[in-house]
Amino acid sequence: MISLQGIRKIFSTKDGPVSAVDGVDLEIKQGEIFGIIGYSGAGKSTLIRMLNMLERPTEGKVIVAGEDLSTLSKKDLRKARQNIGMIFQHFNLLWSRTVRENISFPLEIAGIPKKEREKRVNELIELVGLEGRGESYPSQLSGGQKQRVGIARALANNPKVLLCDEATSALDPKTTDSILDLLVDINKKLGLTIILITHEMHVIRKICHQVAVMEAGKVVEQGPVLNVFRKPKEQMTKEFVKQVTEPEETKETIQHLITENPNGKVVQLTFVGDEAERPLITDLIRTFDIEVNILQGKITKTQEGSYGALFVNLTGNKALIEQAIAFIREKGVEVEVVAGE
Repeated sequence: MISLQGIRKIFSTKDGPVSAVDGVDLEIKQGEIFGIIGYSGAGKSTLIRMLNMLERPTEGKVIVAGEDLSTLSKKDLRKARQNIGMIFQHFNLLWSRTVRENISFPLEIAGIPKKEREKRVNELIELVGLEGRGESYPSQLSGGQKQRVGIARALANNPKVLLCDEATSALDPKTTDSILDLLVDINKKLGLTIILITHEMHVIRKICHQVAVMEAGKVVEQGPVLNVFRKPKEQMTKEFVKQVTEPEETKETIQHLITENPNGKVVQLTFVGDEAERPLITDLIRTFDIEVNILQGKITKTQEGSYGALFVNLTGNKALIEQAIAFIREKGVEVEVVAGE
């Protein structure tokens, strides 16, 4: 569906050339929700803007639905862009227009007759859950409602691709979840390919099938979300995964316990899929004469299955602790000793 081949973007500045995107290759399948995550300055916003040629690449090809966008004339590019909708962090609504008029705007530009526009706008208002707010102005809406207008407007021309540029960064956590649920619903109902950029791993975890991690203009790691959660390879990826799996207070708890009980070990257990539902800790206590203290843990859901991380303090005979760790690994659960000898 989408192929990025050797994409580079170099900006000229007074201080010299700046490489914002440096040799990125990505393949995104039709109907996929693909996440691109990175800190500020990683190049992710520039990358997503090259997907609809708001920024033209210095080098490389951007192929969408079989067309290399970088080779199209201005007229053909305008037509191709109708297949690519985009929503933004700060909504970019027309403040002098009502909800209905904002959604209708791209249809007016496309020359769609009035009756067809009205029918399409009604469908979209219902799709994004804004019934009864069609005559409201953006200033009368909450942040989540404004973003729903942005989503409806982006879908007006029945695009094949939806680009989301930090679409939930300006929203509170509850509203963020409702917008993410809406994007999943749209993906399933319309078979829409969605590419989103974010600096929040929660967003990736909740809705994406695939993820690419960007740092200094490069993609340093990519793969299915569940695989990346299970075995992050790069330090940058590990930091993002910890946003979801390891609250800061865990480190303080670990240090406190090891100081008080130097003979113990703190281990991190990683569960994936069905493993997350098994009574492992109960089996551990019944099998080995050691103390098992759960420090912190949670199971989260990804689009491809469950992922669980559990921090456990094991205290007792050292040989028995080693046997217990071997037992856990035999059950197909990954174990990492994070504190203790």
